[in-house]
Amino acid sequence: MLTLAILAGGMSHRMGQDKSIMSFRGEALISRGLGRLAGLAAEVIVIAPESQDCLSLGIGIVPDRLPGHGPLGGLNTSLFTASHPAVAAVACDMPIVNADLLAHQRDMLFSHNINVVVPSSEGGLEPLHAIYRRATCLPAVQEALDAGEQRLISLFPRVKVRILMPEETNPFDPRGLMFLNVNTPDEHAQAEKLADENTGI
Repeated sequence: MLTLAILAGGMSHRMGQDKSIMSFRGEALISRGLGRLAGLAAEVIVIAPESQDCLSLGIGIVPDRLPGHGPLGGLNTSLFTASHPAVAAVACDMPIVNADLLAHQRDMLFSHNINVVVPSSEGGLEPLHAIYRRATCLPAVQEALDAGEQRLISLFPRVKVRILMPEETNPFDPRGLMFLNVNTPDEHAQAEKLADENTGI
């Protein structure tokens, strides 16, 4: 019923190297994410350019159908490729991604007449820790792309969205680490330090 899509198509300009294969506590970031989410979904796909270095890890990839169209293009490829009615879209650079919260989001999607379940944090919405209903979101994503949009949130006015407020998501991660992503060397070092200081994550 669920496809897990790891989006690894970013250019990593601020990091200066391919984020997906950077070591985080002894394993590649993308491998860490896949390990943390093992068992969540019946199908797993990784959206990345054919030249992406994660190929060296033996991870099969699905080439982005619309390179150069940002995260929205990556979501388009995820929804188009997925075999299941719901897609969990997750960024490859989120080392503390939370499987229990994503499972809760999945259950909400199926039990309510909604198309997206997306958490919010102090930084705003978290569209790459979200669940999307394939049948309704795929045409809405294409409509947004046709309008020249590239941001994931440009999809939301076109579908029924359930936003999870921090008080709803905090029980899954009281330390507030699950939405950390690493875009720069400093952010990577800080996230690794936080992970080292917090046991069990």
